[in-house]
Amino acid sequence: MSTETGTPTPTHDGPQPEPLRFFGTTWLNHDNGYTARRVAVAAGSLAAAVAACVVLRLAYQGLQIAAIGGFVSLLMIVMFAVCSAMAFRHTWDGFTRRPDPDRQASLRGLLSIGFVGSLLAYFFRSLTEAPGEKLHRAEYEAARKQHEKRTTRRSGSPSRKRRA
Repeated sequence: MSTETGTPTPTHDGPQPEPLRFFGTTWLNHDNGYTARRVAVAAGSLAAAVAACVVLRLAYQGLQIAAIGGFVSLLMIVMFAVCSAMAFRHTWDGFTRRPDPDRQASLRGLLSIGFVGSLLAYFFRSLTEAPGEKLHRAEYEAARKQHEKRTTRRSGSPSRKRRA
């Protein structure tokens, strides 16, 4: 059903699985290096989160050197903490249900400030599954059931049907 790169081969007998970032369609059968990809995604997102925290620490030290005051430093810490927590929650919820595009657009700035939270959500989700796999699997299974329901044919003639 898929090639070595994780892309689906063209078949016309039903719905095709939607590819996931970094995983292609390997999430469907857990083949073609799925486990190695999960490990790589987990390690990569954790490394990116650590690097981001180092950069934020350097920015904080720059504010301390500039001696702009304790209130602004505290405000920066609280802002990044709150934005990261909100980004974590939003990203985590996005793995189980489709986000609203309008809400996504309105939260774009907040999510980019809280990018550490999004990276951590990606890390924690990749420890158990490919991020978004549960949502895509549920949608794919529902599409397959609907396709099977539409394509199954009746057996026999309806006029010969026994009535009770």
